[in-house]
Amino acid sequence: MARLYHVPLSPFCRKIRLSLAEKKIEVELVEERYWEADPDFLRRNPAGKVPVIRLDGKMMSESAAICEYLEETRPTPSLMPGDADGRYEVRRIVSWFDDKFHAEVTSKLLYERVNKKVTGEGYPDSKNVKAGAKAIKYHLDYMTWLLDHRRWLAGDQMSLADFAAAAHLSSLDYISDVDWNRSAVVKDWYAKIKSRPAFRSILADQISGFRPPAHYADLDF
Repeated sequence: MARLYHVPLSPFCRKIRLSLAEKKIEVELVEERYWEADPDFLRRNPAGKVPVIRLDGKMMSESAAICEYLEETRPTPSLMPGDADGRYEVRRIVSWFDDKFHAEVTSKLLYERVNKKVTGEGYPDSKNVKAGAKAIKYHLDYMTWLLDHRRWLAGDQMSLADFAAAAHLSSLDYISDVDWNRSAVVKDWYAKIKSRPAFRSILADQISGFRPPAHYADLDF
């Protein structure tokens, strides 16, 4: 069985969990306090970051590389299109969320509100929180534009792009930082994706000291 060293609200870990679940790969989840720089964990990943997965007798890190490995070794069901243009668009949108959205929103809201408390780094920086709350509106509007032109974020088929976006938004939704009333099309997209069986374990997450809103695990909002 695969073993994933993770943090429950990490969007990068959630992206891996969604991919594993969609492909019906059994996994043992091991919550990792990476900020403590435990020597055993640093031996698994000298970068000191999650996710880290033990799979096929190998220890692997970096969520993008892990997702690519899963696609190459477990191609069914596929989370990448069969054509080069489609794969490019999926990778572009995955990068949008894991880089741009993460820097402008996730790191400003989730990390300030949750990570600082969990790791004992102090109180949230109000300037960062305000910046993140402003930036997420732009990203939701961009998602609206995409979904007005296609069924899913990267095209007509659900893909890793949708899982990357849902991983970030589900983490933020746990702390009530997503205004689902801003866009009906984005809300419908999220309701559709969080209704998938792959989402069940994520919706069951409970983080000590933080309670999710009532709609968090409600498949009908």
